Amino acid sequence: MQTTAEYFCAFCGEPSLTFIDLSAGSQQSYVEDCQVCCRPNILYIRVDEETLEVEIDTEFEE
Repeated sequence: MQTTAEYFCAFCGEPSLTFIDLSAGSQQSYVEDCQVCCRPNILYIRVDEETLEVEIDTEFEE
């Protein structure tokens, strides 16, 4: 099962949408390039298992 969630780029601050695979667990992390500035962001994803609400923190990849 997938859903989408918004995150803000750690470099340029622009919002972007990403797909979240809910079956991959309640805590995930992966690298995704910003859709605006193309720089890599590390996404730290937390999924509430009861409500399926998604929270994303970002940090830039050096």
